[in-house]
Amino acid sequence: MKFQLRDILEITGGELLLQTNTSGSFTVSADTRTVSPEEIFLPLVGAKFDGHDFIKTALDRGCRGYFIDKNHKNIVDSHAGAAKFVIGVDNTLESYLKLANANRRRINPIVIAVTGSSGKTTTKEMIFSVLSQQYKTHKSKLNHNNEIGLCQTLLNMPDDTEFLVIEMGMRGLGEIELLSKYAQPDMAVITNIGTAHIGRLGSMENIAKAKCEIVKYLNEEGVLISYNDELVGKTLSWNGKAIYYGLTNNVEIIKSDFNASQFVYKNNTYELNVSGEYNITNALAAIEIGKLTGVSSDNIAKGLAQYKPIENRWQILELINNIKIINDSYNANPDSMKASIDATISSYKNSKIVLVLGDMAELGEHEDNLHREIGIFLNDKKVFEVIAVGEKAKLITKTIENQEIKIKSFSKNDEVVEYLIDNIESNSVVLLKASRCMSFENIAEGLQKIGMDT
Repeated sequence: MKFQLRDILEITGGELLLQTNTSGSFTVSADTRTVSPEEIFLPLVGAKFDGHDFIKTALDRGCRGYFIDKNHKNIVDSHAGAAKFVIGVDNTLESYLKLANANRRRINPIVIAVTGSSGKTTTKEMIFSVLSQQYKTHKSKLNHNNEIGLCQTLLNMPDDTEFLVIEMGMRGLGEIELLSKYAQPDMAVITNIGTAHIGRLGSMENIAKAKCEIVKYLNEEGVLISYNDELVGKTLSWNGKAIYYGLTNNVEIIKSDFNASQFVYKNNTYELNVSGEYNITNALAAIEIGKLTGVSSDNIAKGLAQYKPIENRWQILELINNIKIINDSYNANPDSMKASIDATISSYKNSKIVLVLGDMAELGEHEDNLHREIGIFLNDKKVFEVIAVGEKAKLITKTIENQEIKIKSFSKNDEVVEYLIDNIESNSVVLLKASRCMSFENIAEGLQKIGMDT
């Protein structure tokens, strides 16, 4: 969205600290790598960076003006020769959010916010695929689910947007409430409450509290769509309309194998081009959103059938000798790791299952026990081999008592690639699952040396 300078001052409550030429209209950029003369540079401040240090870079690239917060007003004079105007605000992130919210209110789409411990990106993508069958729909890119991502999503929204689907993540209490305040959702989705971020929040109860903040600024006439989770029911403070879903409610799974699923939900049949019960669960939220927004049953089914996983989420590589690599390594927590393992085993019953499991991050003081629990979980599973990568992942192997499961441990990804290239057997299915910090996409890339099945 382009703003007149007077509108920016009114929306943010800012003041002009320097002005020589304020004509024209402007968009806002927080990235000096892409800033242009038609943009105002907005320097954000984080725990390990300060965007104010890059004001000169923005000006060198042609930017005419910039924002500055109350703690940096002393540097205005140092850029006086290059800048045409400077806007002083109390807090640059808050100003960014206010500008984004102004565009949200101007376009006024129906806003759907999605959060949860896992599955939120997949659910967001499924909802988008369903809604876009009938409506002009905009969404958060990839997993741009923090304050900066929200601002970018709202400010880049096309003027004709009818529905907006936003993913909301968090690192602690209060963060989803902040996102909800500026997104002003009309519908809110909670996919589940799990152990992701337990290291930051300390308990499942606090995780539930953080996720349930999504209803704080939910439209009073809006709708909550939530997985039927006991912790949500105990924690939620919402008196409006609510819909709860789950695999035990009106769901019949017809098949979930290889790279496809088929199921019946409330007398309608749907298909997905991904397997796993957890993906069917995610699809239920998209179906409920579709029904609430008037999408026809045929278009809901069409939207789900057209959904495709993104960015290291259940991406399947077909190699020679009937070897398959399932790259589901974008991120991991104990719940999503167990779900991926179950989906792999149930989808490839006649294959040799090789699990390459890496460290799971942000589990805090619980991390050792939660890694050990994965090993216990594997004891009654039909698995050919478990390969642990990383110091914490080695704990998984310590609690595997099933003597039929081969066990290997490595410290580096390239060691895993070398081992598998030398030892992988035909008709094997290799699941890659770890937290993002483990960079398992490098393993997936390295294993392509085995040879793609053409």
